[in-house]
Amino acid sequence: MTHVIKSLLLIFLLVFNAGAFADPIVPVPEQIPGTKRVDAEAVIEVAGKLKNLVIVDSRIPDDRKIGYIEHSISLPDAKTNCKSLAKIIPGKSTPVLFYCNGVKCGRSVVATKIALKCGYKNIYWFRGGFEEWKSKEYPFLHE
Repeated sequence: MTHVIKSLLLIFLLVFNAGAFADPIVPVPEQIPGTKRVDAEAVIEVAGKLKNLVIVDSRIPDDRKIGYIEHSISLPDAKTNCKSLAKIIPGKSTPVLFYCNGVKCGRSVVATKIALKCGYKNIYWFRGGFEEWKSKEYPFLHE
């Protein structure tokens, strides 16, 4: 009897707590209205032109261990709000670029939409994210 109860308890915990450990499922659109979608080459171009560009890595800290774009600031989507953005972006018209793992990652979508709601006006969205950056063999750093 004890074995059956333990098995049922384990099944209950797995079923009802699975969502606590999973990444949020956010559909990744082709475009986010109010932003400029860029690819890896455009990231390099924009970073070269806009010296005050703030690059925000919307991934969780463990993802940064795999690698991250140089000069990016870690601000996971779950911690993104108007107050946290104001700490890293000097003004509402400061250029800011958001990225995450790639086209299947919705973290940058969430963060970008929050930035729009907070009134940021000069937003770039790197839809291909770190996956595209790495596949094109552009340099990146490790934590």
